[in-house]
Amino acid sequence: MAADPDERKLSPALMKGLSRKCPRCGEAPMFDGYLSVRDTCDSCGLEFHHHRADDMHPWITILIVGHLVVPMMLTAATSWNWPDWVHMTFWPAMVLILSLSILPFAKGFVIALQWALKMHGFSRPT
Repeated sequence: MAADPDERKLSPALMKGLSRKCPRCGEAPMFDGYLSVRDTCDSCGLEFHHHRADDMHPWITILIVGHLVVPMMLTAATSWNWPDWVHMTFWPAMVLILSLSILPFAKGFVIALQWALKMHGFSRPT
């Protein structure tokens, strides 16, 4: 049986998406700015305009940040006697920095996942 010419490997596509590169060629950046996705890949011409990342990348970001920050917050609260003002400034800043850092990588991951699974217009051969 011949191999599917449009076969898309999930793991390599996700790794390219995590690096915010095109999931097909892995060469050109997927984003124009912080979160704005290009209409097409500059290298291979893959169309991105029909992606539907919607709320999945913020959900992934919240999940990751929550699982990182809450144990650290509980450990700090029970292990050290920090003043309340330290907690009230440090933890929101930590959540904000982590969230803004992870969000574009999560969006690249979601778009690459959609491409690899042939979802939302990525099913057409390009």
